[in-house]
Amino acid sequence: MTHATTEADVPVRTYLEHPSPPGLRLPLGACDSHVHVFGPTARFPYAPNRRATPLEAPKETLFALHRDLGIERCVIVQSITHGTDNRVVEDAIAAGRGRYLGIALVETDVPDAELQRLAQAGFRGVRFNFMRHIATTAGVDAVLALTPRLAAAGMHLQVHFESELVHELCAPLQRSQVPVVIDHMGRVDARRGPDAPDFRALLKLLENPRFHVKVSGIDRIDAHAPPAGRYAHGESLARILVERFPERCVWGTDWPHPNHTHIPDDGALVDALGRIAPDAAHLAQLLVHNPQALYRFPA
Repeated sequence: MTHATTEADVPVRTYLEHPSPPGLRLPLGACDSHVHVFGPTARFPYAPNRRATPLEAPKETLFALHRDLGIERCVIVQSITHGTDNRVVEDAIAAGRGRYLGIALVETDVPDAELQRLAQAGFRGVRFNFMRHIATTAGVDAVLALTPRLAAAGMHLQVHFESELVHELCAPLQRSQVPVVIDHMGRVDARRGPDAPDFRALLKLLENPRFHVKVSGIDRIDAHAPPAGRYAHGESLARILVERFPERCVWGTDWPHPNHTHIPDDGALVDALGRIAPDAAHLAQLLVHNPQALYRFPA
């Protein structure tokens, strides 16, 4: 049966071909802890049930971007664009020669043998989405039932949820048998400020030392294209998290920025780190020490 072409099949560019060169010099071993790779589709087809079709963003383009930005290590997160066929990330991990690791997408009934295989291939965790724009059949109880098997494979749980779901998910996530990494600062609305209920609930959740947070997505939680590349509201919340939980924050560009309101400048996102991390020690903790502890890059 042929697939009828729809608007969702038209490739959309989501990243700048030539981002601005950052002025901030990153510490040795700096890690971008949240990116995706798309294609090439001749080798790694997109999932047929995808909601949108991004322009190809293959590993070679990612590697070149990281060279330009001064980033030496990376964690690639499998995208719903490729579904649970994790081969595109596995291929990039292999090409990265120990400097690139991955987070997989799986079903909750994934066999133990597949979890072990993914772990041996360089995947350090699995991600589940609780987002309106992402169709998912996995309930939180089924996800938590998977965590003892993740523990056996040496993997952690990564969760991506709508801001208001922090209140609903806070209690059940405490039952996780593995560390839990929260994507994009819980997708809070940064324009509501640090006293907003969703952000306060995120801070409360992070009081549990098993929880970590990605201070990625300053451009998503403060999602209007800003003048001069500044996301003041997003930066402010990220800085609070880095100062309050210095050993449990990691950072990422979220390149190539799928499902976004605008195309961020990756150079500007790097320069924002100079305002998110208040000094060199916090910057090294965020970009070097925390990713090493959480993801266990090989020596």
